[in-house]
Amino acid sequence: MIRSTIMFALASLLSGQAFAQTMTLSTSSDDYQITNTFSDVDSFSIEIEIDAPLAVGSYTDPEIVNVTYRVTGSLVAGTPSGFPAFDLQRSISGAEYYAQGSSLSFEIAPFAVLDDGIQAAELVGSGIVLSFNAREIDNGRFHPALFELNADGTGRIQNSDNIHTLVPLLQVNFGDEYITDLIFDPGNTTLITGITDPNVRNLGGGGVSPFIVGVLIFGLVCQAARRTRKRIEPSRRNSV
Repeated sequence: MIRSTIMFALASLLSGQAFAQTMTLSTSSDDYQITNTFSDVDSFSIEIEIDAPLAVGSYTDPEIVNVTYRVTGSLVAGTPSGFPAFDLQRSISGAEYYAQGSSLSFEIAPFAVLDDGIQAAELVGSGIVLSFNAREIDNGRFHPALFELNADGTGRIQNSDNIHTLVPLLQVNFGDEYITDLIFDPGNTTLITGITDPNVRNLGGGGVSPFIVGVLIFGLVCQAARRTRKRIEPSRRNSV
């Protein structure tokens, strides 16, 4: 009975179903040809760890572990903030990201090949295929980003419609601070990759800890030794 249980557990682990996988959405200004349309914002990076497996399907405000992004640049005169330049750096939990009014949406196509990550061409849609809206409400910031990519290899990063203060109400509309147009190759721009615990070995899309495999194999060896000993001991008694 114990041997059967160990064999079942080992088979389950080796099938790669025992360890959940998360995915990371990562992109930066280095991935795009940039055209400054309003102000000069040409440096940004976005990294989001999503608490979901890398799999085909639609993701609208999925559970997020953390969000880290940076947007920096110089601004033309007359913007709502009145700043000549800014360097916005944010590293927050997924719960805080959504609580401040932000959102994230994309859909991985059924034909996507998961082994090499998800390229923009493997996202569903004829228009916007990825939207990262870091909108913030009542926090005093002017510059949180709206980042959007289109299926045709164009995109844009601009300030979102942030509510700077509620009392008195002061709202910064889309693109009031900066607008930067993007061009990219959808088939060669990887946006999403799957990750596992660094102590977990990847096996066919899942993972299994070598330590756990070792423990289970050791259990099987002990069971086999015990059975062998039971067979030998009666033979010795009979020979006396």
